[in-house]
Amino acid sequence: MNALTIAEVATATGGRVVAVPGTAVISGPVVTDSRQVEPGSLFVALPGEKVDGLDFAATAVAAGAVAVLAEREAVGPDGAALPCVVVADATVALGALARVALASLREASSAPGGARPRVPEPRVVGVTGSVGKTTTKDLLAQVLGAAGPTVAPVRSFNNEIGLPLTVLQADAQTRFLVLEMGASAQGDLDYLTQIAPPDVAVVLAVGHAHLGGFGGGLDDVARAKSELVTGLAPGGVAVLNADDPRVAAMARLAPGEVVMFGFSEQASVRAEDLRLDQGRASFTLVADLPGRASGSAPVRLRLVGEHHVNNALATATVALLLGLDLDEVARALSVADALSPHRMHVVDRPDGVTVVDDSYNANPDSMRAALKALAVLSRPDRRSVAVLGEMLELGDAALTEHDAIGRLVVRLDIGLTVVVGAGARAIATGAAHEGSWGDEVVMADDVDAAWEFLRGELRAGDVVLVKSSYGAGLWRLGDLLVGDVT
Repeated sequence: MNALTIAEVATATGGRVVAVPGTAVISGPVVTDSRQVEPGSLFVALPGEKVDGLDFAATAVAAGAVAVLAEREAVGPDGAALPCVVVADATVALGALARVALASLREASSAPGGARPRVPEPRVVGVTGSVGKTTTKDLLAQVLGAAGPTVAPVRSFNNEIGLPLTVLQADAQTRFLVLEMGASAQGDLDYLTQIAPPDVAVVLAVGHAHLGGFGGGLDDVARAKSELVTGLAPGGVAVLNADDPRVAAMARLAPGEVVMFGFSEQASVRAEDLRLDQGRASFTLVADLPGRASGSAPVRLRLVGEHHVNNALATATVALLLGLDLDEVARALSVADALSPHRMHVVDRPDGVTVVDDSYNANPDSMRAALKALAVLSRPDRRSVAVLGEMLELGDAALTEHDAIGRLVVRLDIGLTVVVGAGARAIATGAAHEGSWGDEVVMADDVDAAWEFLRGELRAGDVVLVKSSYGAGLWRLGDLLVGDVT
């Protein structure tokens, strides 16, 4: 964010200034964690169910925050007023501040008088989809980052708090701003695109994530995801998955240009000659974008799992639309890694056990993809071990979807499945119905019980997948397995 005065912050957020001059300048980062405060920061004190950000206001000011953005006046231990901007809703105010800051950057970069006509920067890329958002965001950060200053979120900062914080990291030098946009209900993406209208809107897939929040089936999920397309900035481009019928159908909603990616011949950016080696995909990247890019180039991904080809194609399409060279894009994809923790993170332990930690999140589609990757990695002579926890936010579909995962485990001939927690029990039930027997499926009450079992069970050569929704807590087990070398 370019420097803003307190008066400008108050105007952007509709706030009231208390105990700080309006001319005071916010020159540091905007943060919601007092431990991240730097001199010149604005500390946003968000209320919470268990912790109120205002409890840390004095700490933030002592660490160098110029002011606190809060829903009531902040006071120090001595009862004296702390510098703050008081707003009706701190979360809404954070979004409003990000919207104004981004609009200001775009307006400044498009102003006349430069040596060349300017397309407003930063160029904003919005990414959504039921699966693949975070990986695609990480790929975009690396591919676009090789071409110019790029801001992208850490972890999965994709909601009404994380997205504005990411936007506020951009400044006059930022060329590309990559934003992961999540939705758990109708209207979520409408709100996020009002903060940061994308120049390029990427929709990866429509799947079973957050079904409970959408109140219906996949058509309702598709309707929510399409809000990214209708929220495009003027002149923006929709980048859609040609292989997902619900995504491809969003083309009719796009206010402007549409570019398709996928395996289909109808895709302008596609993969041909796909091969797998130890779970890692190689393919020929083919582009047919008249006036922008055409031709082909080889790509060999470092990411594990065939499903990442889709993410790579989406990334390539965006990069080509933003002016990168085809060979440059292929090279960058071939050296890109998974940046976010617990996302298909593969570790070969010294004791001969390979851990695939994909425990950050899970839904039926990503669970199936991860299990198929496990099956490929373990062939032909290594034992596959799936450690699976609950997939959250599935609503009425939870029992059926967990049961289906259990049946898939058997069909993929997974050697050992450890089901963790009562919420995932239907995985074990589904496996039993599909024909598992003996000790092929084990129930563990919690992460600690699973850890104790696995410590005595794993042996050299095993390939272990850890997968669940974040709230199920298996990320702790992932950390333990990666760190255990005994």
